[in-house]
Amino acid sequence: MSNELKLADCVNKTCPWSGKPVSAESLMLYRGNVIGFCNTDCRGKFQKAVALFDSLIEFKKQ
Repeated sequence: MSNELKLADCVNKTCPWSGKPVSAESLMLYRGNVIGFCNTDCRGKFQKAVALFDSLIEFKKQ
């Protein structure tokens, strides 16, 4: 069984940062869903933002 993410499984058609079409080379798994970005830079921005907000949410719960 392959762990490769597929464009066909992506929940979005356009990049949330740029609005451009998503690329098969810039997919990631987030909360069990395949999310797409137009390039790896946008994917990296999303990963940093998620990490920041997740840490703030966890801190607030304490």
